[in-house]
Amino acid sequence: MKPKADIRMRGFLKRTPVKTFLSLIKDYSQVLSAEEILSVEASGRILAQKIISPTNVPNFDRSAMDGYALDAESTFGASSYNPLMFQVVGQVTPGETYNVVIQAGEALRIMTGGPIPKGTNAVLMAENAEIFDDKIQVLEAVPPGKHVGKIGEDIRQDQVLFEKGRCLRPQDIGVLASIGLEKIKVVRKPKVELLITGNELLKPGEKPSGVQIVDSNSVMLSPLIVRDGGVLKDVYHVPDKRELLSKHLSSSRSDLICMTGGTSVGIDDHGPVLVDELGELLVHGIPMRPAAPTGFGLIGEKKVFLLPGNPVSCLSAYDYFVGRALRMMGGRSEEWPYRSKIVKLATKISSEIGRIEYVRLRIENERAFIIAAGGASILSSTTQADGFLLTEEDSEGFAEGEQVQVWLYDE
Repeated sequence: MKPKADIRMRGFLKRTPVKTFLSLIKDYSQVLSAEEILSVEASGRILAQKIISPTNVPNFDRSAMDGYALDAESTFGASSYNPLMFQVVGQVTPGETYNVVIQAGEALRIMTGGPIPKGTNAVLMAENAEIFDDKIQVLEAVPPGKHVGKIGEDIRQDQVLFEKGRCLRPQDIGVLASIGLEKIKVVRKPKVELLITGNELLKPGEKPSGVQIVDSNSVMLSPLIVRDGGVLKDVYHVPDKRELLSKHLSSSRSDLICMTGGTSVGIDDHGPVLVDELGELLVHGIPMRPAAPTGFGLIGEKKVFLLPGNPVSCLSAYDYFVGRALRMMGGRSEEWPYRSKIVKLATKISSEIGRIEYVRLRIENERAFIIAAGGASILSSTTQADGFLLTEEDSEGFAEGEQVQVWLYDE
């Protein structure tokens, strides 16, 4: 194992521009391999194949109404002055067939979805027929094809239904079922592992006491990982012990590891050094507030994100970087999963050139009020906020009254 420089207690040697960081994520977040799953379980999954229909839907002519199937030409000339009588010879319902050919002057009672029998080419709506015992009286002509659903009316054989890369919706898997596809190939979901570090941390559900605090990062990150298409395989709470952390980082079989805490330059911040020793540390330290101690590296094929332990920093770093990587690995759009809104600023926002600010905002009467820009450990600032904005690295901020794009936390 090659010796690496120990950067602890020396400050960040170099901060990676955020645009460079995003470019690295794109380079190393290729779409994962495909897996075959049941079509009925595919809602929300990303197609890894083009879907071409092997059949027509429907594959038979069917009635679009409750009524009477008959030969349209036999009704020509019918009117209130010249009513025509048709003998009702039977009935057919969906799932049944009527194998006798219907003759001129005959009609077959038919329910919606029932197959159109031979000898007929139209359906007279039930409410337009006058019934006399086993006969119906037709008072106006019925056009050929009236109220008949034709073969392939919904889907044609060899029709391209969905292209590779589509995120399947509930109605899409309904279509897959209708063409008889039992299984399909979708992009495999990224497997994620959370490594929550810190001697001071208690597990969620425990009560804070003394100088110990309860881990909130794992609780917050878990649903975000699911939102971004990942599968959370394991959550480990590990003290700041080098050997334990090294063991977890090297033995993990996940596609992506999120390590929270131990990512800065303190004496117990082993994360960057271990990633550098076990693999390649590509990023450590970014010009973003909060989230400055964020890092990124590779250990073999595994992507390792080093997220700050302070919860607001952790949230902003996950959203900006990790969520983006997960979405790309799973074949999804890399763009923010939040709705955006253009609003006017109620107050000025100042930003240092060369640094991105993650600003939490409250929106009232279409105006945005600042709740916090700093405060990396004040998670409640995000619960009080309706959304957030991000300044640009080359910007000094925004003036009062300026229109800005705000990303909304609520869906």
